[in-house]
Amino acid sequence: MKKYFLLLFLISFTVYSFGQIKESQAIDSIFTEWNKTDVPGCALGIIKEGKLIYAKGYGMANMEYDIPNSATSVFRIGSTSKQFTAASIVLLAEKDKLSLDDNLKSLFPDFPDYAQKITIRHLLNHTSGIRDYLQISYLKGLGDDDYYTDDNVMKWLINQTDLNFAPGEEYLYSNSGYWLLGQIVKKVAGMNMAEFAKKEIFEPLAMNNTHFHNDHTQIVKNRASGYVPDNNENYKISMTTLDMIGDGGIFTTINDIKKWDDAYYESAVLSREFWNVMTQQGVLNNGEVIDYASGLMINKYKGLKTVRHGGAFVGFRAEILRFPEQKLSIAIFANRGDANPSRMANQVADILLKDKLIENIDKKDKKVKFDVTEDEFQLSQLIGDYEIQPGVVARLSIKNDSLNVLQTWDKSTYNILKVSGNTFQISGNENLSFSFSNLKDGFTQTLKVLQGDSETIAARKKEIDTSGINLKDYVGSYYSKELDVNYNFEIENEILFVRIENTSSNIECIISDLDQFSTELGLVRFQRKDGLISGFELDSGRVKNLKFKK
Repeated sequence: MKKYFLLLFLISFTVYSFGQIKESQAIDSIFTEWNKTDVPGCALGIIKEGKLIYAKGYGMANMEYDIPNSATSVFRIGSTSKQFTAASIVLLAEKDKLSLDDNLKSLFPDFPDYAQKITIRHLLNHTSGIRDYLQISYLKGLGDDDYYTDDNVMKWLINQTDLNFAPGEEYLYSNSGYWLLGQIVKKVAGMNMAEFAKKEIFEPLAMNNTHFHNDHTQIVKNRASGYVPDNNENYKISMTTLDMIGDGGIFTTINDIKKWDDAYYESAVLSREFWNVMTQQGVLNNGEVIDYASGLMINKYKGLKTVRHGGAFVGFRAEILRFPEQKLSIAIFANRGDANPSRMANQVADILLKDKLIENIDKKDKKVKFDVTEDEFQLSQLIGDYEIQPGVVARLSIKNDSLNVLQTWDKSTYNILKVSGNTFQISGNENLSFSFSNLKDGFTQTLKVLQGDSETIAARKKEIDTSGINLKDYVGSYYSKELDVNYNFEIENEILFVRIENTSSNIECIISDLDQFSTELGLVRFQRKDGLISGFELDSGRVKNLKFKK
């Protein structure tokens, strides 16, 4: 019996951790909080010059049966799936089954006329202007546990009388675009994209544990369960019954992703021209080249070229980060909703590429200049509202002698601590920093938020005179034809609230400007006719200009 137990232990250990590299201790330290038997975690894979040099699981794949994560655990990878949807489209284009310049109206005639100007290429690059169906479902009052089908999604999208912007004018990430690409594969190939990808990608590449998960009742061996934190410093299961694929839906393993990574460099299945199309960055109507290609982000990390994409859905988070010129790839698949695998992949890269990374990148070519001062400001000079975009505000205040940030769009709060000069960070998160500048009338006027290599400049929000605002003007019921839903506004304790019909939650409306309110749903911009409120438009992240009539 003891020998049998020892054999099982050795087998499980070899699955749990594969390969040893000199940096393993430093890498493992990134995942210390997850390397336990009572929390969910992730699987990590490091691929160097065609070899899986490090593969390890941290935490539990299944907390109910005490099954640890490993390189063979099957994870849902959320939007990291988009590259496989794009690959299916590019393969069909190679077979002359479609053109990337085909328009959406020709494929789905029931769409409004604006679809004539939307091409498959726009969908691939997130430049179509189509509103995000996941955000639409949220604005309809549907929650994470509600069930809907592909037919519902198609009806919602066809029902949208307008776009976020004219096709090709802007870049705005849209899950609808990639869901539609999946529907295009189904129509053109004559089979569901799950079947097409299996036949044309996964089987030829021997990715035997990878599939598009379009049936939530399907049994998946070695599946990791998804978890999110509860309110008692523990975890609860977070899965989904939705069967949409295209914008997400891939289940895969570290071992299989190694085969996909191999195919990027040399493959009898996927040609070099295939990858040229996959990595061709989108171009806006004004000629501006964007970072997004076909399900892949083409960018730089500390001076080195990267090809990457992250994913987040229910209790799963994922990141595949490739440094093509160094032939190094880092994949992190997590089964916990509080994970940030993109940041962790960057941290692994910091260790493995420390001699090649440029720590302080010259950003003189940035469109927005950020004035730097040597003077250190007092905390009281930093407090106030900084507008990330209209209706989206970061509110800085002092709490327990430290600086506190409130994100008005989701009510999340956190403390930030000074690290140098006028720069602050969340404790333990070096990837996110806040810097203040431009002192005027006793207060800083500019906030720079730097997340990785992504920079956002926010100006101090101007104070407005609210004395002439009468909340009673906005009370009433408003209908959106595009959502087919009513929003009801009412006053309680001198506060304006909005409630989506058939839901129980009242959402506070915070005055943003004259006839404008910031809410968890987005920015509500009321409209008047002959001095009376007649309706409003709603801007909500990946859904803009939704019209409501009173």
